[in-house]
Amino acid sequence: MKYFLIAGEASGDKHAAALMVQIKQRDPQAQFVGLGGSQMAAAECRLYQDYSHMAFMGFAAVLANIGQIRRNFRIAKEALLKEQPDVLILVDYPSFNLRMAAFCRKRLPSTRIIYYIPPKVWAWKRRRIHRIARLCDEVLGIFPFEPDFYAKYGYRCTYVGNPTAEQITNYQSPISNLQSSIVLLPGSRESEVRHCLPRMLDAARRFADYRIVVCAAPGIDDTFYIPYLRADETLTHETYTALRQGKAAVVNSGTATLETALLGTPQVAVYHLACSWLLGLFRWAQPLIFSIPYFTLVNIISGKEVIRELVANDFTTRKVTAELQRLLTDDAYTKEMLANYEHLHSLLGSQPAAATAAAIITSKR
Repeated sequence: MKYFLIAGEASGDKHAAALMVQIKQRDPQAQFVGLGGSQMAAAECRLYQDYSHMAFMGFAAVLANIGQIRRNFRIAKEALLKEQPDVLILVDYPSFNLRMAAFCRKRLPSTRIIYYIPPKVWAWKRRRIHRIARLCDEVLGIFPFEPDFYAKYGYRCTYVGNPTAEQITNYQSPISNLQSSIVLLPGSRESEVRHCLPRMLDAARRFADYRIVVCAAPGIDDTFYIPYLRADETLTHETYTALRQGKAAVVNSGTATLETALLGTPQVAVYHLACSWLLGLFRWAQPLIFSIPYFTLVNIISGKEVIRELVANDFTTRKVTAELQRLLTDDAYTKEMLANYEHLHSLLGSQPAAATAAAIITSKR
C-alpha cells in the first residue's frame, strides 16, 4: 500500500511520523510519500516538500508568501497525480489540507482520504464540518468530545486517543539542572516568537531568583533567538525536560499549553493577535467569531478556566508579571491547578492514538 501524508508544521510532522511507525508494523510493505518534515523523513517518508516552506500563519505572512504557497499546492497536486496513492492521510493544517482533499476526491476518486487530527471546527469555522464529512472517508479525532460534536451534525468521527498525552505518558525525564526556572514557550513560528518572546522575557526578568529557560521550536534556527537573550538565559530544545523541571511557564497558546499541563507545570497562556485593539473595542463580537469561551486546549477540554489566558489586549508585560507572581508564590492556587491537570489527563484517557489510528487505516485495505 502507498500512503501519501501531508503535515504542514512541526507538531503535524511529529504526529505523522508516529502514525507511520504504527502503520509499518501492521503493513510491512507500506510505502510513504508526502509533504512534511525531518521526523517523517526519518520514518522513511519520501518528501516532496519540507514543512519549513509551508508554515505560514496570519494574513500578513500568507500575503507575503503567496508565491510559495501556490508552489506548495502545485507540488502537492503533481505529487499526488504522480504517486497515485492508495490512501491520503491529512494531518491538521486545514487551509491547505482541505483543498488537497477536494483535489484528491475529484482527480483520484479511488484513493481513501483519512483526516487524522481534523480541524478544530468546534472552536471556529463550524461550517467546515460539512466539507470534511463530504470529502473524507474517515475522521480520526484526538479530543474525547469530538465524536459527540460530529454526531450533532449527523456525521461520524472516531476518537483514537490523544497523541500528546501518549507521548508524555511515555516520556522519561532525565536528570536536569533546570530547577528553579521560569520556562518560556514563545511558539513554533518565527512570527509568533517575534511577537511573544520580548514580552515574555520582560515579565520573567522581574524574578531575579529564577533562571530563565527559552524553549526553541523545531524548524527555527538557534541564531534567530540570540538577539533576544542575555548571557545568563538558556535556550533549549529539551522542552519536556525544561517544563518538568520548571517552577512556572509562560506558554504561547496551542498544543504547548496541553503539553505543559500534562507535564505538571503551572502556567499562564498568552496569545498575540494582530489588530488586537480592534478585538478589544468590539468584545461583543467575539462570540460571533469564536464558538467557545476559551482559547487554550487545557480550558476547552476541561470545560472551565484551569489556566489564565492573556489574549490580545490582555497580553501585556504587567499582566504576565502579575500571573507569574501568583504562580510562584500562591501554593493554594497552583495546587488547584495541578489537581485540574490530573482531571484533564483522565479525560483524555490512555488510548494510544497512533496505534489506534493505524489499526483503523490498515484494517480497510
